[in-house]
Formats: sequence, C-alpha cells, structure tokens
Amino acid sequence: MIIRDYRNEDYGQVLALWEATGMGGPERGDDERVIRRTIRAGGKLLIMEDEVTHEVIGTSWLTCNGRRIYLHHFGIRPDRQGMGYSEFLLEGSLRFARRKGMQIKLEVHRTNARAINIYTRGGFKRLGDYDVYIIREAGADADEE
Repeated sequence: MIIRDYRNEDYGQVLALWEATGMGGPERGDDERVIRRTIRAGGKLLIMEDEVTHEVIGTSWLTCNGRRIYLHHFGIRPDRQGMGYSEFLLEGSLRFARRKGMQIKLEVHRTNARAINIYTRGGFKRLGDYDVYIIREAGADADEE
C-alpha cells in the first residue's frame, strides 16, 4: 500500500469508497469542485492505493481553516477493513498536521466503536460534550453570487 496525494482522476473511486462506507457524496457537498477548493486552501486529500491493482482503498480528507486541521472522510473500503490499513493512513494524516504545526480535530459518531478505538489509539481525546450543528445549503447561495 502507498499513501499519496489525491489526483483528479481518483474522483470516481473516491466517490465509490465514500458511498460504500456511508461517509459522503455529492448530495452532502462532497464533489470534485469542493475537494479542489479545500486543497487550494491548504488542505489535502490523502489516498491509500493498492500498489498492485491501483485501486483506491482508503481516504483521509484534511481541511484547514488556518487554525486547525479537520479530518474528514477517513475510511477504508469495506472489503479491506480490519487489516490494519487505517493505522497507516492515520499516521500519514497526523504527519500532515504536524508539518502544518496545527491542532487536528475530527467528528465521529458515538456508536462507531471501531473508529473511536482507532482514533484514541492514534492519540485523539474526546472534546467534552459538544453537539454539532450544520447548514448544508448555505454553500449553494454563495455559488450563485
């Protein structure tokens, strides 16, 4: 396995992985345009690729707001889960945050014990009892101006 930066031609496989894992898709604002914009803004989309088949088997989307790095869409294809790949991908993600010299933050569903275990082993600590709120449609108005 190798970890490398996202390339535009990866989008189809990335989208298939996100849909297979329930992490996202265009209906949630996860399209090619948004990926490119977040990379231009200092983020990164790491791709874990099988060196033999060249299949995308994992992603780690890191966005940057100038204060901290946010870890999104971190996952491994369902048929490759449980093989230790996530730890390798997480280490690459943490390296990026360390190079940037920023905090790294993520959200995980409280019932996702497997992911919580991976993140806590990686050094993440729970950040209090926060509820998360979002307005997804706000981005659509900005594109019309």
